[in-house]
Amino acid sequence: MTTAARVREDTISLGGIAIHQAVLGEGEPVVLLHGWGANLGLMIPLAERLAGLRFCCYVPEMPGHGQSGLPPTAWSVHDYARLVVQYLDHHELDSVLLFGHSFGGRLGLVLGAEYGDRVRKLALADSAGVRPRPSRVGQLRLKSYRAALNTLKGIGLSSQAERLRTWYTNRYGSADYKAASGVMRETFVKVVNEDLLPLAARIQVPTLLLWGDQDSATPLWQGQLLEKTIPDAGLVVWAGAGHYSYLDRLADTTQVLNHFFK
Repeated sequence: MTTAARVREDTISLGGIAIHQAVLGEGEPVVLLHGWGANLGLMIPLAERLAGLRFCCYVPEMPGHGQSGLPPTAWSVHDYARLVVQYLDHHELDSVLLFGHSFGGRLGLVLGAEYGDRVRKLALADSAGVRPRPSRVGQLRLKSYRAALNTLKGIGLSSQAERLRTWYTNRYGSADYKAASGVMRETFVKVVNEDLLPLAARIQVPTLLLWGDQDSATPLWQGQLLEKTIPDAGLVVWAGAGHYSYLDRLADTTQVLNHFFK
């Protein structure tokens, strides 16, 4: 029986931002990147299994998540990717295996395209980064909202404009947007509005995509599109799994990653 690896948690400073992290295991370095609004706790179950298979797992919490500090301004996905590179430099990791879930998958797409020399292999679970297909009704609603908001601002009715903004956010805003505030709400808008397909086409490292066929947050068609777009990619679909497919099928995910990474 494999002995569970000891989880070592601490906080480091990168660019003046406190970054909470967990490190466990010994062997080939694997960096695991969590999703938006999540924390390292949701990566630990997978990290513990990989650590038992002779991997050294590094699990940082991204700025604005978990116990890490806030970004100083509204960040883009590229700012977060640069932070990950700083994290690799801090640990003197020249090249790593990378696993990213959802928002962590966004970062994986940027890192694989723009910092391919730092990533040996890339595994993405239910990755974000592909723009959803907007409905015609949704497009018309957003267009009308923006027109009304600009009109109210233009004639000096700032309080009415703010009430409209609040109503629209409460009625149509995503759960992640409504849960965020301040700089993280601005960051969320910047992050989700970037289509990363052009970057996906530039990824040259071997890439494994893991997806739940019941994922409603990043539907399966997005994974299928990424498989077609990334030059060297394969897609594994977990039947009955949702957006956290790697946890829904933890044993299977561990086995597939072990084979892919080694």
